[in-house]
Amino acid sequence: MNIFIGELLGTLLLIVLGNGSVATALLARSKGQKGGWIVITAGWGFAVAIAVYAVGWISGGHLNPAVTFGLIAAGKTPLSDLPLYLAGQMTGAMLGALLVWLAYYTHWAATRNPALKLMCFCTKPAIYAPKWNFLTEVIATAVLLIGVLGIFDIHNGIGSGVGPYAVGILVFSIGLSLGGPTGYAINPARDLAPRLMHAWLPIHGKGSSEWGYAWIPVTAPLIGGLLGAYIYRYLLSSLVPDLKSF
Repeated sequence: MNIFIGELLGTLLLIVLGNGSVATALLARSKGQKGGWIVITAGWGFAVAIAVYAVGWISGGHLNPAVTFGLIAAGKTPLSDLPLYLAGQMTGAMLGALLVWLAYYTHWAATRNPALKLMCFCTKPAIYAPKWNFLTEVIATAVLLIGVLGIFDIHNGIGSGVGPYAVGILVFSIGLSLGGPTGYAINPARDLAPRLMHAWLPIHGKGSSEWGYAWIPVTAPLIGGLLGAYIYRYLLSSLVPDLKSF
């Protein structure tokens, strides 16, 4: 249950702070309206760092099914723990989306564009091109896993102290570099659970939850996470056999 509670609370914090930064920048009459992409990507980077610092000592602070699958593939997490991680991540992400909706309750009616409301919950591609959107998410999530495994590699000696901060910088960097085409979900729970809440909540003036696109930010990050983990384990770690971490 420590894994479940840790992932629930951590993912809740991730979504409150991450999607909260999106709502700040997009919703009408917000103090941060039109804050732009830097505000959003910085918000997500800080959100990851704070969430991992808060619960990393409890559950490892995965907060992302793609990270969990990648760490299982890398031999860092037992497969038997997968259900607890997924349940905590999905539940936490749903509750986090609920809190964002409540925190910005008066701004949904003030915002006329339904697409802006949707993006406060889940991702929406800048140009709808499924195969290229899919590839973007695979690449971005592979970079995430390579970065995470590198940051917490025992030979770097930074994992327990600076590690969560470095992961936040990593997520910030991915958003700045690879977030433009799709909004960089890189996390199935971060996209699917809030998208469900968008569909279920009585959001004033909301439009479609765009379920036709929803499979991409779920499946592509899982594939990208596994790809990144295998690249790190079997390519990068094999470059210096005497210092292999696995």
